Amino acid sequence: MHVTKMDHPNEGVKCEVNTCYYYMKGDYCSASKIEVQHKNALTSEDTDCATFKPQA
Repeated sequence: MHVTKMDHPNEGVKCEVNTCYYYMKGDYCSASKIEVQHKNALTSEDTDCATFKPQA
């Protein structure tokens, strides 16, 4: 999946991970799209944002 960093928030996506490359002030995500993983998750603790990329 190809993801680009936008200059505006991805509406409807809240992110508090301020160490992520796509993080925007105000707890927004600027990734053009996101991928949430684990196929057989039963709780939110079983999920993972596969789009996460550390800040450079």
